[in-house]
Parts: sequence; structure tokens; C-alpha cells
Amino acid sequence: MLSLTACAPEVGSEAWCKQMKEKQSGDWTANEAADYAKHCVFK
Repeated sequence: MLSLTACAPEVGSEAWCKQMKEKQSGDWTANEAADYAKHCVFK
């Protein structure tokens, strides 16, 4: 049996920041919001 898994971009990477920016902020977890602020806003 083969299973396909999507590889998520590394937290804090440019791809991750872009993905989070496109995601509804109401769907973010508390950890995602903190990581976004730390890595994408306050570089």
C-alpha cells in the first residue's frame, strides 16, 4: 500500500510564512500565530 503525504514547509521559512499568510487567521493555532509573529513579522 502506498500513501501520499504532503511535505509541509519548515516553520519560519519563506514558504511557510506565505502559506500562513494565505490561511484564514481564524484557523491558526496559538502556536502558529506565535511562530508567524516571531518568524514572519519580527524578523
